Amino acid sequence: MWIQHSITLKAKPRGFHLITDTVIRQLPEIKDINCGILHLFIQHSSASLTINENADPTVRTDMESHFNHFVPENASYYQHTYEGDDDMPAHIKSSILGSSISIPITNGKLNLGAWQGIYLGEHRNHASNRNLIATISGQL
Repeated sequence: MWIQHSITLKAKPRGFHLITDTVIRQLPEIKDINCGILHLFIQHSSASLTINENADPTVRTDMESHFNHFVPENASYYQHTYEGDDDMPAHIKSSILGSSISIPITNGKLNLGAWQGIYLGEHRNHASNRNLIATISGQL
C-alpha cells in the first residue's frame, strides 16, 4: 500500500523545532500499518529535516548555536545574498542536514528511539509556511 499527503507547517522562528506530534496527527493512516516506512521530504532549500533528541530543549538551542558558528552569516566569499544575510547560510545548513528522512513504522507507530523526535530546522530569520510531502509504504 502507498499513501501520500502534503503537510503544511505554520511559519516558525529560526531554530530547531520538534514536529513529531504534528506529523503523526496529519497522518492517521500510520496506526493501520503493521510494517512500513514513512518518508518525509521538505520542499524548501532553506529549511531541513533531521532526527535528534526530543526530551531536553537545550539540545535544540545548542544545535542552532553550533550551526550559526559553523556556517556564519556575512562570509566575504558568499555571492548569493539577494534575500538577505541569512539566505546563503540557510542553503548551506539545509544541504548539510538534508531535505528528507525515513522512519520505520512498526505495529502502527513510528519506530523512533526512546529519545528521538523529528526536527524542522528553520534556517531563515523570516520564514514562511513550510511544505512536507509524506509518503507511506507498508503492509496493513
